[in-house]
Amino acid sequence: MFKHIKSDIPASIVVFFVALPLCLGIALASGAPLFSGLIAGIIGGVVVGGLSGSKIGVSGPAAGLAAIVLTAIGTLGGYQNFLVAVVLGGIIQIIFGVLKAGVIGYYFPSSVIKGMLTGIGIIIILKQIPHFFGYDADPEGDWAFFQVDGENTFSEILNTINNISPGATLIAIIGLSILLLWDKVLSKKGKIFQLVQGPLVAVAVGIIFYIITQDSEVLGISKDHLVSVPVPEDAASFIGQFSFPNFSAITNPQVWVTGFTIALVASLETLLCVEATDKLDPHKNVTPTNRELLAQGTGNIISGLIGGLPITQVIVRSSANIQSGGRTKLSAIIHGFLLLISVILIPTLLNMIPLSVLAAILFIVGFKLAKPSLFMKMYKLGWKQSIPFFVTVLGIVFTDLLVGISLGLAVGIIVILLKNYQNSHFLHIEDNSDGKNKIKMTLAEEVTFINKGAILKELDSLPEGTYLELDVMKTRYLDYDIIEILEDFSLKAKERNIDIKLISKRGVVENPPSYIEFFKQKPKSNLSLS
Repeated sequence: MFKHIKSDIPASIVVFFVALPLCLGIALASGAPLFSGLIAGIIGGVVVGGLSGSKIGVSGPAAGLAAIVLTAIGTLGGYQNFLVAVVLGGIIQIIFGVLKAGVIGYYFPSSVIKGMLTGIGIIIILKQIPHFFGYDADPEGDWAFFQVDGENTFSEILNTINNISPGATLIAIIGLSILLLWDKVLSKKGKIFQLVQGPLVAVAVGIIFYIITQDSEVLGISKDHLVSVPVPEDAASFIGQFSFPNFSAITNPQVWVTGFTIALVASLETLLCVEATDKLDPHKNVTPTNRELLAQGTGNIISGLIGGLPITQVIVRSSANIQSGGRTKLSAIIHGFLLLISVILIPTLLNMIPLSVLAAILFIVGFKLAKPSLFMKMYKLGWKQSIPFFVTVLGIVFTDLLVGISLGLAVGIIVILLKNYQNSHFLHIEDNSDGKNKIKMTLAEEVTFINKGAILKELDSLPEGTYLELDVMKTRYLDYDIIEILEDFSLKAKERNIDIKLISKRGVVENPPSYIEFFKQKPKSNLSLS
């Protein structure tokens, strides 16, 4: 784990700066105490990062759960009752891991995963535009199209025009320039520029700018445009920020429903993120998904016990980690410790960081996820790849993460069904020189009820007097629905003077009296039809 520490420490600092506003913003969007988001970020880094088998994935509070949390706190009668549901959700996730449910993560099409990454990249850019210009009405981490402040993604951008903060905008432009200079030029000039990351320099310049200009009427940045970490007065007030679950609420059925919902949604988001980060990983590590569910479940139990929000592996922090050169899980763990140490030792300094500078950092993360060249690449792959990709992207931008992925997955399934429909058989016109149509139909290796329509259509279109050679030699699985179609067609064939020669591993038969009885026979090889 310490083999790549020179890469992991700089990456962890970048992830820390990305995670800090998101932890606070997601807590605010969830209607939970601000400190609960930081707890989830710390547990996600230290505990889940340590237990996970992912080398580059980073966990923390998830924007996709914000609406569930907001509703549940009100429904369950308070935050402490809600924490019971978080603990139960973690236990259920561990059960999912034991039952090997992580295999679900491997069944999402590549086009949908790429669409997810691209959609999140676009959302990051769109959502950071207001923060970049110093308009912070909507909290960081609210990724849904319909926002908690009553606006939507695009109306929020329009509102920004009349609410631009000159100081926040200026330091955001300076910060973005530093990031681009570091990424494109300085990082190639020497090891010092690789060890000290551009985001750290941009944040330091942002703090200095705030201190220098705080008395300026034009360039001064007001406190509502800065990071807002709770500042405890002493050790007792720091400990007082932790909340503990009210286990007397465990008899409430709604608590169990909420716990199961958290477990299901958090597991799906995690598995999707695992697939996505493994695709982004330049070293192509493969994350053990069942172990990931066990790690996430453990993290959620601990987070719920001390007052934290639900945790998932999250793509924004994970992609920032990959882009910054993170190589092992040490990066995620260090970022968790940085969150813990900073909120204890330097909360006042953290509260001098302009949100617009952090928006500039997220701009870079978003752009690298949604590069324009990827759109052309997906388009050139053909409609079977491009349609699920674009549907996923649009779904994420105009709804939210899970709805967008569900839409993309639904379209992907339809594409698979169409492909199966089209590839059920191959038709060859053998000979019609003597006036009799001789046609050979070769069935595919696996023929299921999905192929019924295509085969029915083909059989019904055969002209009278056809000699049909039906070859099922290579067919390993023939659904009973298809056998019934052949059985029914044999009656029509007699009426239309169609002769059928059936070629299979059971033998060659002319006009079999019963296809059902024929396929009940044992084949002459160990390959079976059913």
